[in-house]
Amino acid sequence: MKQKPDSWKHLSSSNIAECRVFSVREDVCSREIDGKQSTFFVIDSTNWVNIIALTKNSEVVVIEQFRHGTEQIITEIPGGMVDEGEEPSTTAKRELLEETGFTCDDWVVLGSSQPNPAIQNNTIFHYLARGCEKTADTSFDHHESIVSRLVPLAEVEKLIADGTIMHSLVIAAFYYLSLQRINL
Repeated sequence: MKQKPDSWKHLSSSNIAECRVFSVREDVCSREIDGKQSTFFVIDSTNWVNIIALTKNSEVVVIEQFRHGTEQIITEIPGGMVDEGEEPSTTAKRELLEETGFTCDDWVVLGSSQPNPAIQNNTIFHYLARGCEKTADTSFDHHESIVSRLVPLAEVEKLIADGTIMHSLVIAAFYYLSLQRINL
């Protein structure tokens, strides 16, 4: 007989930190099998998007920016937080334009994933934008300093393998792309 993991019943929550881009809550839960209570911490965050933006020449628009968590400049793809009441597809188009100045009319939803369900409650939506063109200047948020560059799509696998691209959500987007039977 196949076993099932224990489930937990949510009893109460208290907000313990309000940060600019997320909040942290403390949940008191009881294990359903025996009623044992425990405290868990959850990062409440809005949903996110990221975009594999391809030019007509099969180049990927990658971005480089400093990330405070690792204190490094990271190579990734455009993306950002879904604003309240905004559709993820609208966010994807807005973030691509703001961070890179590229626009596109041909969009495909590649999939979605949960960034870290152990402690986070949000979803990231992965998009492919085909036939992207530079049509505008960038428009960064107050905390952003981003450099974009073009990388041949054929080189992305090498960049992941050699550690140039280490952002797990970027790797997830390219994994979803590899599963698709899309004419690139």
